[in-house]
Amino acid sequence: MGFPGTWMTESESVVYRVVPKCACSTIGQILYYSDHGRFFDGDIHDAKEGLHKWALEHSQGPITRNVQGQRSYAFTCVRNPYTRVLSSFFDKICGIQRNGRRYRGNLVPKLAYEYGIEVGGEDGKQEFDQIASFRRFLLFVRDTIRWRRPMDPDIHWSAMSGHVSTFILNGGRYNQIFWTEAFNDGMQGVLDAIETPHPVDLTAIPRFNESEGHGPKRAHPVEDYFDDLSMHLVYEIYKRDFELFKYDFENPANKMPVGEIDLEEVHAKLGE
Repeated sequence: MGFPGTWMTESESVVYRVVPKCACSTIGQILYYSDHGRFFDGDIHDAKEGLHKWALEHSQGPITRNVQGQRSYAFTCVRNPYTRVLSSFFDKICGIQRNGRRYRGNLVPKLAYEYGIEVGGEDGKQEFDQIASFRRFLLFVRDTIRWRRPMDPDIHWSAMSGHVSTFILNGGRYNQIFWTEAFNDGMQGVLDAIETPHPVDLTAIPRFNESEGHGPKRAHPVEDYFDDLSMHLVYEIYKRDFELFKYDFENPANKMPVGEIDLEEVHAKLGE
C-alpha cells in the first residue's frame, strides 16, 4: 500500500499526510515555500516538482525511507466532519471544477437520476433546495462507504480516520495532528518544531482555498442542513472521526473541538 496522500519537502524537513478538504492547498503551499522561498504558481495539487508526493514515482523511495525510519517531523490536519462533508457537497457535487467540467464526469447526472439531487443547474448558479439535495447526498455518501455502491467512496468524503490510518499502518508516526479550525496555532506548532531552508511568517501567508468559488454559496447556517436523520447518518459514517479528533457530534452548529487530540489513542486505534 505504501504511503498514499503523503507529501514531503525536498529538504526532508517535514512530512505531511494530506487529508482532503482540510486546508491541504494552504499547507502544501507553505511546505513548498519553506523549501523554495516562493509559492508554486498554480494549484499545489498540480505540482510535479519542488515537493515530494507519493503519487510521483520518483518520490516513493525517499518518502518510504523517511517515514519508516521516522526521520522527520510528521503531521496532518483534520476538520469538523459536519463542515467537511458539507464543503465536499458544494465543491465537488455542485461546483464546476478547475478543468471547466463537473467532478468525475457522469457522477452528477447519476446522482440527479438515482438520488434526486439538484446542483443549481448547468453552471451551479441557479436557485435550488440546498438542504433537501444535501440530505440526499448524505444517503449517497453512506451507500458508497457502507456498501461501496454505486461507486467506491471518494477521498473527499471518506472518513478522515481512514486517511490518517494508512500512514500509521505502514510504519509512520505522527508528531502532531491539528485542527483546521485552529489552523494558525497548529501550523505554527509544526513550524516551531522544524528547521526550514526559508523562514515562514504565517501571518503573511495567504489562504489558498482552491475550491472557493467552484460552486454555489451556502445559503443557510451549517446546523440547518442536519436534521435528526442526517445527524444519524453522519455519526454512522464518521463516528471514529468525532471520537478521535474530539469534535462535537451533538451540535452541528459548534464547529470547534471539545477536547484535546490524544496522539497515543490515535496511534493505538488506527494502527490496529
